[in-house]
Amino acid sequence: MIAISEIFGPTIQGEGALIGMPTVFVRTGGCDFRCSWCDTRYAVDPAFRADWQPMDAEAILAEINRLSGGEPILVTLSGGNPALQPLEPLLLLGQLQGHRFAMETQGSKAQPWFDALDYLTLSPKPPSSGMPFRQDRFDACLAAAGAETQVSLKLVIVDEADYQWARALAANYPQLQLFLQPCNPTPATPEQPAREADTQALNAQLRWLVERIAADRWYRPRVLPQLHVLIWNNERGV
Repeated sequence: MIAISEIFGPTIQGEGALIGMPTVFVRTGGCDFRCSWCDTRYAVDPAFRADWQPMDAEAILAEINRLSGGEPILVTLSGGNPALQPLEPLLLLGQLQGHRFAMETQGSKAQPWFDALDYLTLSPKPPSSGMPFRQDRFDACLAAAGAETQVSLKLVIVDEADYQWARALAANYPQLQLFLQPCNPTPATPEQPAREADTQALNAQLRWLVERIAADRWYRPRVLPQLHVLIWNNERGV
């Protein structure tokens, strides 16, 4: 069984390599990290386990098909950390029906079924998160991706220390498409699920990041906002 926090959509992917693509989100419950600025604590903290629903691959796929109107669609696997869940049956069943699957994970847990993904976003967490980066685990995740899996690197940036960390890390993986994303300074929380995003602060962070890479003449990364926050603020399930 797979622990599911929520399934919603169709909406659009708001981040990374597939930004703007229509998608259905499958958010799993459970995570091995506790990032200081986590914006999905309801899918991370075991205190919310009672809200997670155990579902098998057939039931999840039925809900995806209901939401998509039976049409093939990009399915985004998120969390928490979806790499902790037994997702291979869902991938295989869904692809038989024409769905494509994208997953984002921090790269802390490799799974042999990564090679069944169409897209894999590896998003190790920077120093501001309070979580360590384990290169051996990250490399294992990268090795588990198949030759046909499109892998990208997405790094969240809060401050100068994160920026310098990102530059050093990205230099070790020149083969990966690179995305930088400013951190949402006022994420919604379980206690404040409707908390408004400070769009002025978010735009200032985005502007700083653009100016920072331009000043360094670091032309490799794409700098992107969280598009869903700009459109829907911190509303959940969009």
